[in-house]
Amino acid sequence: MGSREERDPLGRRKVPSGVLWGIQTLRAMENFPVSGLRNHEGILRAYAEIKLACAKANRDLGSLEESVAEAIIQATQEILEGKHWENFVVDRFQAGAGTSTNMNVNEVITNRALQLLGEDMGRYDIISPNDHVNMGQST
Repeated sequence: MGSREERDPLGRRKVPSGVLWGIQTLRAMENFPVSGLRNHEGILRAYAEIKLACAKANRDLGSLEESVAEAIIQATQEILEGKHWENFVVDRFQAGAGTSTNMNVNEVITNRALQLLGEDMGRYDIISPNDHVNMGQST
């Protein structure tokens, strides 16, 4: 499997090309290999419901471009339909306030939304896990 290069404030890293998660999820897996247990499906569904509601609200407020919002909405709906679960890889005991789980969800939604727009995964200048998927949310 090949890789794509992503960058964050800590630098650049290679992420496997076939996964929907990104650099911050990679860092969380490296920093918090606590139990080997993934998050419970109910927790991940709750995150997805929140992301869906926020994307719709931000679209309706005009804070998200229509095409970006619709791609985020579709990607989130796919998760709620049971797709892409293999991409939720952060340990459930990752410490703190769930920031790593939140970013894992944000990156999966972002990269799937980028695919839906015909863009390359990791193009966070087009859809950002922080600025678009996490818009109006904390952590």
